[in-house]
Amino acid sequence: MTYFIATFVVFLLVIIAMSVGYIFQKKAVSGSCGGLGSIGIDKECDCPDPCDNRKRKMAKEEARRQMLEDNRII
Repeated sequence: MTYFIATFVVFLLVIIAMSVGYIFQKKAVSGSCGGLGSIGIDKECDCPDPCDNRKRKMAKEEARRQMLEDNRII
């Protein structure tokens, strides 16, 4: 029973540490291997055309990138 409690506490501490890291960095947890992009897959689904939600997200990202490019100080 002691091993179970010790293991549970260790896992709980790791989850808390990851949560704190996410809260402060606002960055999702990602794998060390680079994900699907490292093997040449651009998107997760096999759809030829992105869905409406994905199109909105891509447009928002492009607008943000353009705004940052236009307002660059250096």
